[in-house]
Amino acid sequence: MSPFEPAYLALLRSGELKQRVQAAYERLHACDFCGRECGTDRYEQPGACRTGTRAVVSSFGPHMGEEDPLRGNRGSGTIFFAWCNLHCQYCQNYDISQLGRGEETEPEGIASMMLALQERGCHNINLVSPTHVVAPILAALLIAAEAGLRLPLVWNTGGYDSLKALALLDGVVDIYMPDMKYADEKIAHTYSKVKSYPAVNQAAVKEMHRQVGDLVLDENDIALRGLLIRHLVLPQGLARTAKIAHFLAEAVSPDTYINVMDQYRPCYKAAELPPLDRPVTRVEHKEALEQAREAGLHRFDKREPHFLRVIWGV
Repeated sequence: MSPFEPAYLALLRSGELKQRVQAAYERLHACDFCGRECGTDRYEQPGACRTGTRAVVSSFGPHMGEEDPLRGNRGSGTIFFAWCNLHCQYCQNYDISQLGRGEETEPEGIASMMLALQERGCHNINLVSPTHVVAPILAALLIAAEAGLRLPLVWNTGGYDSLKALALLDGVVDIYMPDMKYADEKIAHTYSKVKSYPAVNQAAVKEMHRQVGDLVLDENDIALRGLLIRHLVLPQGLARTAKIAHFLAEAVSPDTYINVMDQYRPCYKAAELPPLDRPVTRVEHKEALEQAREAGLHRFDKREPHFLRVIWGV
């Protein structure tokens, strides 16, 4: 296998990465980075994501709880961004995504975090909830790459990214890791307060796959490039797993790597929204896995079932 080089280095050498930074900041005058395309001038006021021109960082560090191809034995180098373009009523990180816990951070500060994570031996730079802060992330990446960053870049997103944002990321991101939360528009609006989630999400996933292809692993099974899907199983099949799995197998690739997640538990406002007021059962998760296999998918994350099922006793 030839030595790995992250995609963004080619854009750095050509000068294109600097141009992408400028283009991203220009788009903040009428923001269209996510599926809301709210059109807000974020230089004047926060957008629907409740964010202006600066990113708010909640925390950063090596993360051993990510998917197997990302965490390896040294951890995934995560940077958690506060606020979100989705308003999920059951978010397990609602203090970050909905309450905005964190500190405004300049691109130079984010770049320093990236370089520190590389110094600590992390396998990648994992940008968590990045959709609404494309511009400062690209600015930070430019600084970090000029200073020696050489790790794969992971775009860890809720999956409600606009095609206009993804055009800025083409040739920048090595690994796309979007959620595919829902296959039903009404359910998405009820529980995440967004319109047209399935259409926006599916278009984004197809474009992500066009850019990076199926997930490629190195000799140690660490991800280098490609698409990795996260799908959270919800109570009573609200996520419509079968439809999502068929879309992936038929419209994207049967070789799509997917994590069918079993760790749903009621958080934030879920207690007021049955059936989201209870965890997912073993039976529901098993049925979701079977639906994904029946659709033709075969590359699954191999982690053990989530320990919270034992705590909840379901």
